[in-house]
Amino acid sequence: MIFSVNELKKYNKVVFISLVTLVLILSGMAISKYTGNPSIYILFTLVSNALLFMGFNKNAIFFDAFIGAFFWLGFWLKLTLRVAFSGGIFHEPVGNFDGSGAAFDQALIVTTCGILGLLLISLIRRNWFFSYPDQIEKLHHPSLFTFYKNNRKIILSAFVLLFTFIAISNAMLVIYQRGSITQTTLPFGLNGVYKWLLLFGLASFSALVLRFEFEIKKKTSLLVMFLSLLESFTTNVSLLSRGMILNSGALIYGVLISLKRYQVKTKLSFFVFTFLIFSVLFASSVLFVNYLRATTHIDRSSSTTRESLTYTHAMTTPLFIDRWVGMEGVMAVSSYPNLGWDLFKTALKEKYNENDTSFYDNNIIDSAYENTDKTKHHFISLPGIVAFFYYPGSLLFLFFSMFALGGLAAVIEFCTYKLGGMNVILCALFAQVVAFRFASFGYVPAQSYLLLGSLFLNLLIIYFAERIIRFLQNR
Repeated sequence: MIFSVNELKKYNKVVFISLVTLVLILSGMAISKYTGNPSIYILFTLVSNALLFMGFNKNAIFFDAFIGAFFWLGFWLKLTLRVAFSGGIFHEPVGNFDGSGAAFDQALIVTTCGILGLLLISLIRRNWFFSYPDQIEKLHHPSLFTFYKNNRKIILSAFVLLFTFIAISNAMLVIYQRGSITQTTLPFGLNGVYKWLLLFGLASFSALVLRFEFEIKKKTSLLVMFLSLLESFTTNVSLLSRGMILNSGALIYGVLISLKRYQVKTKLSFFVFTFLIFSVLFASSVLFVNYLRATTHIDRSSSTTRESLTYTHAMTTPLFIDRWVGMEGVMAVSSYPNLGWDLFKTALKEKYNENDTSFYDNNIIDSAYENTDKTKHHFISLPGIVAFFYYPGSLLFLFFSMFALGGLAAVIEFCTYKLGGMNVILCALFAQVVAFRFASFGYVPAQSYLLLGSLFLNLLIIYFAERIIRFLQNR
């Protein structure tokens, strides 16, 4: 059965109505137990959900969607569930936050102010800067496409071999893994190449291939979608990361948005199988990574399988709500007694150190990682971007900082669209990378240029690959 865009809109309406109903129910449950001013919670709820829903309406860019989702999970949903069902007690440390109604109100005011900055720049961008066209008919980067079309089987086979080799070698050599100290330093800066490939370089290749498949057949390709998800699975297991949902979710969402813009045909079975494959791989990656982490945290000489499984369960249970960065950081920072410009300047100068926790861990909260063996592991807590830009204690500075960062994200997405061959799947991937970096902000902030530089380097590789192949074809 061919699945049309109009049918997809019907499903979107069902999801929208269901989500609104859930928000109303949870809000009602939370507000009855909220110890602060109910009006502040209501305003926080309205603003948080406005950011989420505006990210998925007409003229939204991908950054709007991802930052809205990350903030909704990290702020509104987390706080609402914790207030409604846990008496306002949070899983992550909250520093000097005393749980009083006044402390909750202050944290929600700070969060609301930061979100309003993002909402304002989104409204301005929609009207005066950049939105995606409804349809994209012209294929950009035609030389890359022709090269792929003529060598499709070889390229796909090489892709599988590449991400398999990168994942296995990284796991064996411990070149770059979350929470681990680097054990192998490769020559010629190859550690940086590994990091780029593992974080989004390999996923960007998936975005290119998915776009080219659309052009070849004018329909979705379950094979290439499976390979993209498989790459994300192997990469995240190699990274000891439970974040497979990030890149793979961005690619899937980019494919959904592509259906109308590239006039691509698809079948309902494509979505069904994609969802099943993703669900199995994602659940497997989370459990497998948690088990691998557990075996490294328990004394191997005395550990048992039962102890490892118990630790795995303990790590998995709070993952889906509490591991999204957001509310705890604002609660800790808004309650910190020594806010000011000196604190902000000191945090801004933080240097990367594999053998130490973060500035936030050492100064703002009672870190859970204080007694970690820092010769083997590198764990940090993150305040998030709203909390970070409230270090000076100024709501005005926070508002305009979020406004400026939202504008920067829009410029990055516009450049991705232009330099990346008007590939909206690639735009979705890069927008997710930027949005997640913003949501998880706060550790070594001055080095953010490395991520942004890697994104633009990735775009330049695609841009010049097209021109080199075109030059060789025209000789």
